[in-house]
Amino acid sequence: MRDAVDDLIWDEAPKEAKAVAVLDAPALVDDALTLTDDVRVFCDDWRDAARVDPALLVEHPNDLAGVDLALARIPKSLAALDEQAAVVQGAQDVTFVGGARIKHLNHTMNQVLNKHFAAVSASLGRAKARVLRAWGPEGLETDWPKVRMHEDFGFAVAAHGATFGGTKIDPGSRLLMMAMAGGGRTPGLEADDVLDFGCGNGTLSMRLAKQGLRVRARDVSWSSVAGTAVAAEVNGLEVDATWGDGLDGYDDASFDAIVTNPPFHQGVAKDTTDTLRMFDDAARVLRPGGRLWCVFNSHLPYRKELNVRLGRTQVAAQDPHYTVTVTTRR
Repeated sequence: MRDAVDDLIWDEAPKEAKAVAVLDAPALVDDALTLTDDVRVFCDDWRDAARVDPALLVEHPNDLAGVDLALARIPKSLAALDEQAAVVQGAQDVTFVGGARIKHLNHTMNQVLNKHFAAVSASLGRAKARVLRAWGPEGLETDWPKVRMHEDFGFAVAAHGATFGGTKIDPGSRLLMMAMAGGGRTPGLEADDVLDFGCGNGTLSMRLAKQGLRVRARDVSWSSVAGTAVAAEVNGLEVDATWGDGLDGYDDASFDAIVTNPPFHQGVAKDTTDTLRMFDDAARVLRPGGRLWCVFNSHLPYRKELNVRLGRTQVAAQDPHYTVTVTTRR
């Protein structure tokens, strides 16, 4: 659905271009096609990509290199913005026009763009939106994805700019891994076929694959899936990571266990709808008696929802910030 941010991006964009990159802005694809037939689209979110003609989608953001105009929705993550600016380098003259709600913009974003462009300016605000325009490409090569070894766990984690958690191992995942290893209030995870649902940077996938389990991973974010695949290759592990919405494509009752560190936001907006749908999807693909291991911020009402949607839910571990639950599918 088009909004005030899309309208402002288009109004501030040059109206001549030989090749256009559209990043995370599916509503602008038709406008871009009025300028040129060479329109290349990348959307990190599978749901955004599903709105675009598949013939226009690139397989990898690096395929955007060489355009002379980039139209983008500015992400909240500075790392994601850095990758956006890096992948559209290549031509002698490329203009980057990115927009967002004013409340989600900050001056550090200008600095990120200045790393890749000689000049950056901001538009006037309109309808609570603003555009950052950058030109004069510096031609720096992208350094994404990034890889970081975690000696305490014995595996590396990889991330693209928009990968949740970057190359860090977040405290919630650490607590979940401790509980799955049997260090909590319940017995540890026992399974052969495991799904890492909402895999993020693949931390849980790496831990489970390192234990010799058959691991599949799914995320709605291309960056998360790609980062997980890179990490598996670096670590010499087998993880089948796929990009998609929910658990479409997975058979009913096909997993012994599911592990998840679910999101409580989509983009910049806090929203638990996606997580609740994840719980429903998990109930479908878990075998009877299979278990869902979940970690979440302790203030969220997920334990009640898990009891209702899947089955008996126990607290496996808890600290001042996070709660780990294990739910047995009824």
